[in-house]
Amino acid sequence: MRFQSIFGILALVAGALVSVNASPLGDPAEPEVVVHAAFPEENVFGQVVNGERNKMLLLIENNSEHNITLLNAGGSIHHAESGALVKNVSQLTYGLPLLEGAKIQLPFTFYSECQPGDHRLKLWLQHAAEGTVYQVDAYDGIITVVEPEVSWFDIKLILTYIFTTAILGGLGYVAYVSFVPQTKKARKPKTSAVSEPVAVTATGAGGYQEEWIPEHHLKKPKATKRTKSGNVTSGDELSGAESGAEKKRSTRRK
Repeated sequence: MRFQSIFGILALVAGALVSVNASPLGDPAEPEVVVHAAFPEENVFGQVVNGERNKMLLLIENNSEHNITLLNAGGSIHHAESGALVKNVSQLTYGLPLLEGAKIQLPFTFYSECQPGDHRLKLWLQHAAEGTVYQVDAYDGIITVVEPEVSWFDIKLILTYIFTTAILGGLGYVAYVSFVPQTKKARKPKTSAVSEPVAVTATGAGGYQEEWIPEHHLKKPKATKRTKSGNVTSGDELSGAESGAEKKRSTRRK
């Protein structure tokens, strides 16, 4: 922590060296306001990451005998060698009063979309005193623009890949269905199932229903065999009339 504090103090000193406490026109009626801009302790080397919110701290001192109002802060990024304008930095509005002899520290954030490398960053602060607006330079130094670190476990990157893959897959499917001819499958003729024959029982005057007849009447008598002696070997017993008739038939055959 001590080394970070030392680097933070050095950064504030460097910002103080480039800060200006008067407007370029050198108006003698302008209040004496000193602005120091520096990067926070975690970014003592002044690296600006593309696509991310970069933070700076503005230490403002009102050394005049008038109360002022802090309006806004802004800046611009220039080419490191030629000084040509690369991009303007969006303004940040404050609208805070600052009494005479008071100090205040305010955050300033901006985004960068520049080519990686060294660039010159210029920041300024606008304040108003007695109805007049003044502008004070806050920072003028070299910064290093870098690209963000790529991580395979970045949730935003993973969601971006999934969303892009889904869109490309949908477009590919639509193109395949639209331009690739589809083969039609031959339909097999449907065969109707043959119904089994249904047994029909007559219920009229000439027929009968077997369910009303006792079971012992429905059983057919088994055929009987006779030996040469005329005795019955198997089968059901016959009535007296049936046995007499059989005897008569046998005597006639002889």
